[in-house]
Amino acid sequence: MELKGYMQILRKRIWIIVAFVAVACIGAGIKNYFFTIPIYEANAKLIVNQAYNAEGIPSLDIGSIQTNIKVINSYMEIIKSSAILDKVAATYPDLGMNGNQLAQNIRVSTANESQVMSLTAIGLSSEKAAKTVNAVAKVFESQVPVIMKVDNVTILSEANPTELSKPINVNPIVNILISFLVGLLLAIGFVFLLEYLDDTLKTEDELEKELGIPALAVISKIKKEEARSSKQTTSQKQVGDGQYATINQ
Repeated sequence: MELKGYMQILRKRIWIIVAFVAVACIGAGIKNYFFTIPIYEANAKLIVNQAYNAEGIPSLDIGSIQTNIKVINSYMEIIKSSAILDKVAATYPDLGMNGNQLAQNIRVSTANESQVMSLTAIGLSSEKAAKTVNAVAKVFESQVPVIMKVDNVTILSEANPTELSKPINVNPIVNILISFLVGLLLAIGFVFLLEYLDDTLKTEDELEKELGIPALAVISKIKKEEARSSKQTTSQKQVGDGQYATINQ
């Protein structure tokens, strides 16, 4: 089938495509505006820098920096452990979360060959997300000397609870655009599936190809308006013919 044939198939069932796309876009818009609970995100940064050991003696050198980078993987696990998060829940009861809930709402990451850890927390408001991430950062900083016997973690930056931020899970334009593309692809696939399952013969070319014999005549489809007009014309002629009479009658 040529490209023109594909375009004719799509044009013939354009209403299906429009319906699919409209339903997808309207559904995405309704979900975004009425059924999506906004979630906010806040970030804090910590640096692992062994400037002093437990006795307060400076020990900063290239070797200690490499050691700090290697120990960050352990710190990323410690910061999400119950030893830290249960302490956060007990110290900051206003957060309204236990250790397990805090573990589900925070994320720790670091860049390669970097001494900086990025701590991220999510919440139902920007203020709560900021308070959560700051609480975890402060408790972790205070507990590292107790757990690791070395004071080498410092908070670089805290989240601002008063700073308003946009929800991370609400983006109507992007979601509607994705729904438009998905709906369009599904509609096109559905149209071609209907065409594939439809085995009726619609043109004389299809008939000749199926039977292998030429078509001698074609009966065109008569519209209702044309049939009604033809009946009216015929009846008028019959009435007119009956009005003539001979002299003998």
